[in-house]
Amino acid sequence: MTSFDLQAILPELLLAVFAMGALLAAVYTGKDKATPLVTWATAGVMLALGLFVGFGKGASGAAFGGLLLEDAYARFAQTGILLAAAAVLVAGQEGMARRGLGRFEYPLLIALATVGMMIMVSAGDLMTLYMGLELQSLSLYVVAAMKRDSVKSTEAGMKYFILGALSSGLLLYGASLTYGYAGTTRFEGIVTAATDGHVGLGLLFGLTFMAAGLAFKVSAVPFHMWTPDVYEGAPTPVTAFFATAPKLAAMALFGRVMFDAFGQAVGDWQQIVALLALLSMFLGAVAAIGQRDIKRMMAYSSISHMGFALLGLAAGSAYGVQAMLVYMAIYLTMNVGTFALIMSMERDGKPVTDIASLNQFAGAEPVKALAMLVLLFSLAGVPPMVGFFGKLYVLNAAVQAGMTWLAVAGVIASVIGAFYYLRIVYYMYFGQSEDALETPMSPAAWVMLVGAAAAMVLGVINLFGIEGAAAAAAAALVN
Repeated sequence: MTSFDLQAILPELLLAVFAMGALLAAVYTGKDKATPLVTWATAGVMLALGLFVGFGKGASGAAFGGLLLEDAYARFAQTGILLAAAAVLVAGQEGMARRGLGRFEYPLLIALATVGMMIMVSAGDLMTLYMGLELQSLSLYVVAAMKRDSVKSTEAGMKYFILGALSSGLLLYGASLTYGYAGTTRFEGIVTAATDGHVGLGLLFGLTFMAAGLAFKVSAVPFHMWTPDVYEGAPTPVTAFFATAPKLAAMALFGRVMFDAFGQAVGDWQQIVALLALLSMFLGAVAAIGQRDIKRMMAYSSISHMGFALLGLAAGSAYGVQAMLVYMAIYLTMNVGTFALIMSMERDGKPVTDIASLNQFAGAEPVKALAMLVLLFSLAGVPPMVGFFGKLYVLNAAVQAGMTWLAVAGVIASVIGAFYYLRIVYYMYFGQSEDALETPMSPAAWVMLVGAAAAMVLGVINLFGIEGAAAAAAAALVN
């Protein structure tokens, strides 16, 4: 192992060592009594590592003989993953404790899943990719079924596990075909197998199966079937995590595989990604209209948003990757804030997720309602909120790539999707009066809600520098 190898793997190594050390310490001391301390410590380590990765400005290159890639693209994705995971842990800590789910294993499983995601986005080899993917997935299978006395939670964990195993099989089959026809598992070797800008039939099948497996991870149509049930059945803080960091990791991995391994055959995979984007945008927008449970609605919302992110990826250009990364950064911020409120929704001490329970919420909690309004407007893509500029980015990337028809479809899907976001706003301000909704929030969760809403307004100035970082990350990937 060289010094550069150690530098490349250092954040993942530190987080993994911390998780294992904290696990042993909690087991041999207070167990669940230590949960708040373990949660805050885990979030603190993630925050510190996120700042270290984001501002460390380390050297770029291939580590461990090409198994891991240390570049601006990996650093951008890892920073977002670490910060989102820390934010969700902190925002959901009190809610987990109130619902009797304050188990010390939860933050540590989240930490191990985060290690897997960090490896995924920096993978330079099919085997490294799969190791990171499985470390993330195995941890998430457990947290989905964290509420052991709930049939819905157990069902969510089982569905996620079975369908996740299916997607892993598809991905592995595609990887084996790719290895068989390219003769290597290294991305740098696979990319040279394309001749005259096209891949052979065997590689094309491998690409298709791998794209199907990755589409499951981003919950793109038609591999979205697990998302609504898992979002609804899992404990709300777990759902909040599913809706944030793993989405960025999976989308970044999608881009890594498409460009690093199949970058010489953009014309072959561009059609696949464009179809996934089109179907996801419309199914998510239309299916969310009929939902009455806010967690199921957010599940279909995430499907639609992943369609928009794939729209940028489908452009097959550096600008398209930049647009996708900007969109995902905005999406993470919006979801952290939105789920900070959803996690706090309860009545008579019991969690509620019915959209109608938000009736006249603005009268009881005007500040929280205003923050939620801003976030919902941003999710809908209403100008001048930052969410509008995220969609503008990916639509512009599609137009520049000559896929104007896909951009027009995106605009139509966005207009359809605005309905279910604005319906919540109507309930909050003009709905019929019902029993008062309680939203007890920790100071940290309140800061997440209000801070995310403020970012959606103030971010129109310069997107907090995300634009430049995304451009550097895209340039590192598409070279």
